[in-house]
Amino acid sequence: MASHALVPAATTRGMKPTQQAMAKRERPVFSMSDDHAMSKKILDTHNPDGREVDVNVILHIAEEVFQHAYPAGMDGVLHGAGAHHLEGNIEALKLEEKASLAFDGILEGLAYIIHKVSCELTCKCSSGGHDTHSTTMSVLGMLSGYQWDAKLVISLSAFAVTYGEFWLVAQMFATHPLAKSVAILKQLPDIMEHHGSLRSRFDAINELIKAILEVTKIIIEFKKLPSQYITEDQPPLSVAITHIPTAVYWTIKSIVACASQLTTLLGMSYDMIVASTADTWEMSSSTHKLRNISEHLRAELNRCYQHIQDKMHIEYFQMLVHLFEATQFDNMKIMRAMIYIKDDLLPLEVGTTHTRASVEVLRRKTVLLLLSDLEASHEEILVLSQIYLESRSRPEFQYEIVWLPIVDRSKGWNDAQEQKFKELQALMPWYTLHHPSLLEPAIVKFVKEKWNFSKKMMLVTLDPQQGKVACPNAIHMAWIWGNLAYPFTISKEESLWNMESWRLELVVDGIDPNLIDWMASGKFICLYGGEDMDWIRNFTKSARSVAQRAGIDLQMLYVGKSNNKERVRRINSMITAENLSYCLMDLTSVWYFWTRIESMFYSKMQLGKTIQEDKVMQEVLTMLSFDGSDQGWALISRGSFEMARAKSQIITKTLEDYTIWEEDARSKGFVPALIEYFLQLHTPQHCNRLILPGLDGDIPEMIVCAECGRAMERFFMYRCCTD
Repeated sequence: MASHALVPAATTRGMKPTQQAMAKRERPVFSMSDDHAMSKKILDTHNPDGREVDVNVILHIAEEVFQHAYPAGMDGVLHGAGAHHLEGNIEALKLEEKASLAFDGILEGLAYIIHKVSCELTCKCSSGGHDTHSTTMSVLGMLSGYQWDAKLVISLSAFAVTYGEFWLVAQMFATHPLAKSVAILKQLPDIMEHHGSLRSRFDAINELIKAILEVTKIIIEFKKLPSQYITEDQPPLSVAITHIPTAVYWTIKSIVACASQLTTLLGMSYDMIVASTADTWEMSSSTHKLRNISEHLRAELNRCYQHIQDKMHIEYFQMLVHLFEATQFDNMKIMRAMIYIKDDLLPLEVGTTHTRASVEVLRRKTVLLLLSDLEASHEEILVLSQIYLESRSRPEFQYEIVWLPIVDRSKGWNDAQEQKFKELQALMPWYTLHHPSLLEPAIVKFVKEKWNFSKKMMLVTLDPQQGKVACPNAIHMAWIWGNLAYPFTISKEESLWNMESWRLELVVDGIDPNLIDWMASGKFICLYGGEDMDWIRNFTKSARSVAQRAGIDLQMLYVGKSNNKERVRRINSMITAENLSYCLMDLTSVWYFWTRIESMFYSKMQLGKTIQEDKVMQEVLTMLSFDGSDQGWALISRGSFEMARAKSQIITKTLEDYTIWEEDARSKGFVPALIEYFLQLHTPQHCNRLILPGLDGDIPEMIVCAECGRAMERFFMYRCCTD
């Protein structure tokens, strides 16, 4: 048998010189397609007449033949277990009898052509000096009216008949009189007597059959591709199908080779069989060739699947856009589209209890879609959990939170990500998506492109009537006002700000129980921060001294920094040990304090406010610049509206100069006099640094300095902080 198959380097060891030469001369996969004349001959045999064949059913039956025949057939012969094997499968055969009856109608019209091809394989391969190419072309000619996948399946079924008969007789000849007579006529006893020497040949045939089946299944898969997403006249399918005729040719040629191996065993003496070692090498070579073809076709098929997925994702994305633009009867269409559109399982799960639920539980409710990746902080989840659990005891707050983990699964999913997901999910007392794999990739694209999700946690409010966006990001409202922001709409956010002003209650919001008592009793309150312990010691000592001299009751609270938990923890310990002041000992409270300040800025931005015109934004930016600075700072207040704040140098100088403004403090009040002296010390020279976490679509092109009103320079900062 002539062969142009690719041969791995390892297989050339032990080859005869002629075999090694063949291996060196072989051409790439689908080299026949480069031979225009041969390709034309293959295509000339193809003249489909529109008949349809259920290739899956026929392939299933053929595959059953191969599975039952070998290696079970060889093992049965070796152990003399043919009759026992048959008896043991009687019950299984009875169970399959009804299913087999369903195949009768499908096979009825194909039995003749299968028999005809089987005869062609048997007769041509039995004759001396047969040419596998000619037999292959003859089979293709017989099957000219069928599609390419049907040609393969019919040819494979024709060989399965011969193969199955061979092994059926081989298994039963020792115990069944009829099988024994047939076996004698075929000289099977002589073949089976030397089964050990023939094992390698049968193994080679079996490996080639596996390769044939693999190519056949891939070609059938091409036919199953949905035409609404991919067509034969457009890449990548148009590219892939150009290789199918040649792949079918090589696969049928391999079927012919298998039939040849089987039929030539009949009537051959043992010495002749052992002497024909080249046949086994050619079988291995054909197997290698088909495996190469299979790999190439599989790669083309994967490209088609990717094309289909891309089309489906675009279609889903466009559907989401349309749903949010169109009028809806209720909120359920959008809920299902954004969470899980099918009805085959319960997609929602309460994280803390693992209780499963359908999307139906969200009907006619305000829904807050919680968007985050797997890097959401425990502080965020803890504080939001407190807000959510408080709402459960208040019947006026009818809303649900649903966590959608925004994960790009196209980059893979590993055990570490699975563990991280489960850890976060277990912290959440609200509904979560049961697993990230349920989330359509188009939803990930939608929230990134339409809702500007990047990395920071978002809370998108969907109204209960139609599921439309009532607030693009309610997380800022939630941090600032908690459940008072219900129903978390833009209009509610505006009304809350209309009632607000820059006051101490807004800044601290009862973040520490001591603050509530201090404000109620009219005490002076000093919030301060920084990382320089020497400055903290000097400042707290000077502040106490000035307060004593001024006759005021001053309480001090260290609020730390937003981005250095371990450093803040150490400073808290030193402040407490040295009895310098009160501290926010719970680091979650430190995080919450600065997150609320930051959220005030983003909330105002969401409402279209500007720094130049909004007093709260100016003060918020000043506070954020304090946090971004390396220096210490202090804010001193009495009551709601008397607040003075300054950086370390000015506040230190002011306290040192108390004797200068002491009289003003007594006549005008301590805080007003403090503010006036701050202004006297202020110089045009300053360097304010503002660090805002990146939120796509939220960062303005220009931010003016809260101190001088000039446009601040814009820099990009990348930070990796495991603290």
